[in-house]
Amino acid sequence: MQADRFIPYRKQDIIEMCRSELGNEFDQDSFLQFSELLSSYIHFSYHGILESLKNDYAPFDPNADTRLLNALSYAQKRQCQHSFASNFANVLNAANYEKITEQDLQEALTEESLFKVRLEVEFEDFEQVVFYRRGESQKSETLSSFFGLKKQTIEFTNYDRVAVFITLKDASHFSNKNKAPIGFEPGSTIIKLFQNVPKADLEMLFPNSEVKMRRIDKILIGASAAVGGSVVLATKLGPSIILLAALFGFWLGLKDNPVEITKQHLFTLGMGFGVLGGFVFKEWSKFKNRKIKFMKALSDNLYFKNLDNNAGVFHTLIDSAEEEDVKEALLAYTFLLKDSDGMSASELDKTIETWFEQTHKCKIDFEVEDALEKLDRLELVTKKVDLTRGPEPQTNSGPQTIYIAKPLKEAKRQLDKKWDNIFSYNNDVTPQF
Repeated sequence: MQADRFIPYRKQDIIEMCRSELGNEFDQDSFLQFSELLSSYIHFSYHGILESLKNDYAPFDPNADTRLLNALSYAQKRQCQHSFASNFANVLNAANYEKITEQDLQEALTEESLFKVRLEVEFEDFEQVVFYRRGESQKSETLSSFFGLKKQTIEFTNYDRVAVFITLKDASHFSNKNKAPIGFEPGSTIIKLFQNVPKADLEMLFPNSEVKMRRIDKILIGASAAVGGSVVLATKLGPSIILLAALFGFWLGLKDNPVEITKQHLFTLGMGFGVLGGFVFKEWSKFKNRKIKFMKALSDNLYFKNLDNNAGVFHTLIDSAEEEDVKEALLAYTFLLKDSDGMSASELDKTIETWFEQTHKCKIDFEVEDALEKLDRLELVTKKVDLTRGPEPQTNSGPQTIYIAKPLKEAKRQLDKKWDNIFSYNNDVTPQF
């Protein structure tokens, strides 16, 4: 399975891991100060993104408890929607989420659910559907059947985090269907965040998914109804059927002898139809109770898997993206600081990935380009071209660029300068994050 970009350690843990890796050769207190400055600067850089997401999402937020100052035109709403989708995708990428492909989604819809339910989704109700996931692993679970007499262990792909971005069609679509979405406003944008979702059960995350009987459930109920119906016909409805057959035969001219219906006959006939009605109701109740049981199993699982909804989701993701940025930058700076001669992007990438695998038994796909871009933008590294080396293995073009970390004191001064110049109204300078 392909390694994940996500670094599965808290920011504070990464700081401690980097401190330990640097050892006493470097000033530990100075490194902590550098980490605090870097974290604070990156934290503030995401403030503008958060405000933009909040403003663009406001017209579509189904949970909003505030009023809009001015009604937006259709064109303005479309612009807000486009801007939000773009920024939201960038935040998910920064948080190291991967987009779930159309093929993965189709495979999930065709695979059998682990919860033994069949769900149907009306995709025509959606204007936009995008799923993202982070953390993919193979898990196993033992499923019981036939009242626990048969047990089967199955392997399945599990996603640690799944973010759902769905935009419903406008009111005219649902008006034409004569069916309004339950619990959601037409035209609204739904955002949800879930944990521990099996790939085969992605369809349960759609807001309009409906529980349907599986083929095996229909067969079991049908077989039960057939056997029970035969017994009822043979034991309870026999006299009623004979009486009705004789009566219809006389009416159709097939029999000459008239049928005399007494109170006893009417009582027998009523009892027969009563038994038949009771049997039909019993089988129908079985179907409904089984469906309710399935829906409860579905809602119970969703209850424990749901992490956040709508506006709360991008607050959570912003925090996650911020942490990933800090962790990537700290790791890259730490290993460049250790090597006074500097490293190329490919050397740094391999060094960090090998360190995680050997020291912490963790396999990751380190985002070295993102990390170096942050350090370069913040002017925490210097670059030089090494003509003695061949081209980068990935690009195979031009000589390698060597990145050298600035000393801790100089790096702290640079971050402090950046922090002091965030608001430069007097100079009309726009800060660059």
